[in-house]
Amino acid sequence: SWSQVIRQTEVLGRVMRTHADDLNSGPLHRLATLIRDKQQVKKSYQSLHQQLESHNHKVTRSDLDKLKSTYRQLSRDANNTKEKYREALAKGREAERAHERYDKATTKLHNLHNQYVLAVCGARTQQDEHRRSAAPVLLDSLQRMQEDMTLALRSILEEYCEISSLLTEEIVKVHQEISAAVQQIDPLAEYQHFIDAYRSPETPEEVVEFDTSLLEETDNLPADILWNTLTADSLQAMLSSATEELTLTQQNLRTKEALADDLDSKIQTSQQNAERKSDCVLLLSQKLSLLELRHAVQSLRGSEARLSSQKALLDTKMAATSASPPPPPPLPALAYEDDARSVGSTDKTKEKGSRFDTLRHSLAGMIRSPKAMLGSSTSQFFDVIPTSERPLADQEWYHGAIPRTEAQELLRQQGDFLVRESHGKPGEYVLSVFSDEQRRHFIIQYADSQYRFEGTGFSTIPQLIEHHFSTKQVITKKSGVVLLNPVVKDKKWILNHEDVTLGELLGKGNFGEVFKGTLQRDKTPVAVKTCKEDLPPELKIRFLSEARILKQYDHPNIVKLIGVCTQRQPIYIVMELVPGGDFLSFLRKKKDELKTKQLLRFSVDAAAGMAYLESKNCIHRDLAARNCLVGDGSVLKISDFGMSRQEDDGVYSSSGLKQIPIKWTAPEALNYGRYSSESDVWSYGILLWETFSLGVCPYPGMTNQQAREQVEKGYRMACPQRCPDDVYKVMQRCWSYHAEERPKFHELQRDLAAIKKK
Repeated sequence: SWSQVIRQTEVLGRVMRTHADDLNSGPLHRLATLIRDKQQVKKSYQSLHQQLESHNHKVTRSDLDKLKSTYRQLSRDANNTKEKYREALAKGREAERAHERYDKATTKLHNLHNQYVLAVCGARTQQDEHRRSAAPVLLDSLQRMQEDMTLALRSILEEYCEISSLLTEEIVKVHQEISAAVQQIDPLAEYQHFIDAYRSPETPEEVVEFDTSLLEETDNLPADILWNTLTADSLQAMLSSATEELTLTQQNLRTKEALADDLDSKIQTSQQNAERKSDCVLLLSQKLSLLELRHAVQSLRGSEARLSSQKALLDTKMAATSASPPPPPPLPALAYEDDARSVGSTDKTKEKGSRFDTLRHSLAGMIRSPKAMLGSSTSQFFDVIPTSERPLADQEWYHGAIPRTEAQELLRQQGDFLVRESHGKPGEYVLSVFSDEQRRHFIIQYADSQYRFEGTGFSTIPQLIEHHFSTKQVITKKSGVVLLNPVVKDKKWILNHEDVTLGELLGKGNFGEVFKGTLQRDKTPVAVKTCKEDLPPELKIRFLSEARILKQYDHPNIVKLIGVCTQRQPIYIVMELVPGGDFLSFLRKKKDELKTKQLLRFSVDAAAGMAYLESKNCIHRDLAARNCLVGDGSVLKISDFGMSRQEDDGVYSSSGLKQIPIKWTAPEALNYGRYSSESDVWSYGILLWETFSLGVCPYPGMTNQQAREQVEKGYRMACPQRCPDDVYKVMQRCWSYHAEERPKFHELQRDLAAIKKK
């Protein structure tokens, strides 16, 4: 009997171990996938909702406001030319020229009138489509995705119940309660309480109508398409353009509908052929793609409806008038009694005197002290911005050749502004401003030795910026942007090129050359990374991203940033000089001298640096011996953050395989573009192998593709000759195929430090 108890205990132990493994590889793994997919659904919905609202606001508000503003201006211009035409007819001089000017002004007004009528028609349709179709469809799609994910969660929990049911009687009771709770999950009712609690009340939205106030200063223009000799050609062109755009939209719509139907069919087939209930979680990414396709279809349908309504309006007008030639526009009537009266010499004298007084007052206003005119705002300007006589590089709002994306992150409030050098066109300067919830970028024009936007020119950029800041004059009439708050550069990290003296060439990096240099202020030796001037803008942004990341970190095992020189090209990143050079060359050069204890110390240093990065949610993405440096006292430092990313959730998604170090990269990063601290742990395992093989290239004798295929089949590199067994076990843990099974960096640091003490 005792032997039977032992045998059954062993059987029970094997069963429990089997179920534990099944639980880890099944429901828990799928639950992690579900969490990531749920985060992605949230991001996608927010992006699609923002696009939808932005497009609706543009069509129903922004575009109409711009047209109305232009309409009023052209209406005033037409009235002015009409009055001058009357005067010319009355005086009998230059009547023909006045009539031409009047015709031109009237043509512009009538054409814009037609554009406005079409825009109102399209906006009305867009508004209706947005309220009745686009927004509800997007919300309904989100709800269906949430219901699908709830169903997936239910399936995962059902599988969890099945695996965990063969336990003790006490657990069986808990299992029954869990099973009952799982069965009560209803995806269709899961979000009903949330919907009822947060449902927004339906508010009547203002219907888009033709603004009849625009017609008050016109010659009784109708709130409809104008068809006359001035607009006939442009109307025909509008009809052709609308027809062409509608045809293209319909073609795109059919293509998207076909793609959506095909993907929907594939999803249905996969659901029918699923082996497990929880396999539905594997379809969520495809369902998200289907949601995005259906959103695109709905958007195209809205565009189709809007264009169809505009085309129908034009077709109706053209059909109604096709039988007769276009009529001429009405001419203004002459008020002979007033207009025909001659102007005497006294009136002319008064007129000349009036014009002289006006000119005199205008000049007086221009000469008047700027401080008296500007008041407190000017004093605030000079508190923050140095005098305009200083060079551009000395201005606190000049940030040098920083990337466009970094400039946009610095602009946060209405009126924030800075000046930078263009990345794409060195020597060209750009004003970046935050205005009306948008980040705008204006190229500073330079012609005839003057800098300007569209108005007054100045001999220097500081004078131009000071003028617009002090006077609150708009940058351009079309944009209406006003400068309010200069964004001051962070002086802690900013260096001038003159602050650094370049010395011998140390080597070449991904973006340019690396020099040994000296800081002029205290003669500190430094390493200077330079950026090639002919690199594409996206690579220059990646070059500077290393400095942006290193600004935040201070750790003995992380290479230290000293500053950046962005005031002009070429850009410098100035870092501490690490005299031992890169770790890979160090291993190969000193391989006959290095002891196991020293190699373990390097490994602990690397783990400590990476544990610090992990605590900051920083993903290195390119951890390898070549990207580590050996400093004084044989301290290893993590370097080369050109591919690094800092993400709030510690997960970064990428696409494509450009410049990816295949042999150092984790399987999930290669297959799905998902980088995390766990994928850095895989790379750290390769770094350990490089360390104890004394600089041998990983997967010797294999190409990148061969190494990738072998890893997918379960192959892992053998233990290096001088590597302790305990360290090789650490490597194997780092190379677990499933990311969640890999150790954390602080665990690696602790375990390797313990091995080092043995």
